[in-house]
Formats: sequence, C-alpha cells, structure tokens
Amino acid sequence: VQLQASGGGLVQAGSSLRLSCTASGGSFSRYHMGWFRQVPGKERESVACIGRIGDSAYYAESVKGRFTISRDNAKDTVYLQMNSLKPEDTAYYYCAASEAEWLTRLEEWYAHWGQGTLVTVSS
Repeated sequence: VQLQASGGGLVQAGSSLRLSCTASGGSFSRYHMGWFRQVPGKERESVACIGRIGDSAYYAESVKGRFTISRDNAKDTVYLQMNSLKPEDTAYYYCAASEAEWLTRLEEWYAHWGQGTLVTVSS
C-alpha cells in the first residue's frame, strides 16, 4: 500500500489544521493506521492510531483532547484533526499502516509509511 499525506502548513498557535492521508494499491480497511511526528534531530514519536474500522483509537498524552484521528474507509483516507495547536506541535507528520493483529502505537509494527508533511506552529 502507498500512502500520501497532505495538509501541513504554517499556522499560529491556537489554530487548527487537518491532515489527510490517502492510501492506494491495497485494501485500506485491512490496516490499522497511525500518525507519527518527528522534529529533525529527534526521535519519531507516535501521535495517534486508529483501528481498522475506526472503532478504537489511542493518543499520545501530549495531544489528548486536542487531536482527533478518524478514517473513511470508503475514501481510503485517514485524518488527523489538530486543534489548539502549540509551537511544540511543530514537526514533520507521517502516516503509516500496520497489519498487526492488534492496534498499537508502536512504530515497529508499522510497515508502510507515507512521506512527511510539515506542520509549523508559530507563537
């Protein structure tokens, strides 16, 4: 499966942004989907993940209550709605697909990755 992320940009603190990730070349509904982010020079971290049919989701503590992950299997797309953005949310955001049996935020279970989309939050 190939993943294409989009929606990044430059916004002010307190603003909202929605990232999208569209899949092609595979059966989207067979994959758990995750969003990760990375600041250059730092380790990549999990932001959120969502189950195959969207019935479960996990979030990093740093984004709980501000970010919402969702998916539309009819459109082969996963979203990350980001509200109340903070400067520390600035990073490259990546979407990824996992064929693991269970939903997990662990990066090693995600075999398919999209290119990053840059989110910059100014103070």
